[in-house]
Amino acid sequence: MADNIRFARKQALSMEEVVERYIKQMRIAAGLNTRLIFEAWDECSGAGPFTLRRFFRDGKLYITLSSAVIRDQLYFQRDVLVEKINARLNGNSLFTQDNRSVNYVKELILK
Repeated sequence: MADNIRFARKQALSMEEVVERYIKQMRIAAGLNTRLIFEAWDECSGAGPFTLRRFFRDGKLYITLSSAVIRDQLYFQRDVLVEKINARLNGNSLFTQDNRSVNYVKELILK
């Protein structure tokens, strides 16, 4: 009787696929995407040390800066910064692109 039992072989999964499945199963994609957006802001803008608060909702990234001079300099670079942030997110394998609640940055609001 034991000779008739066969186990179906499962395909081997890459670590990237395992991590993607884990993120979806644990439902942590929105929080992870938000953290990745904040990290991309720090790296692309160079204003991480001057950033007091970060908030992301509905495609809008709200940034509160401690320096009015830096805020004025970054104000004119908003469109370029949005493109750089989205390019960095696009290159990150942990960023979940099909997440409805937290997706790419559409607008940058500096305070």
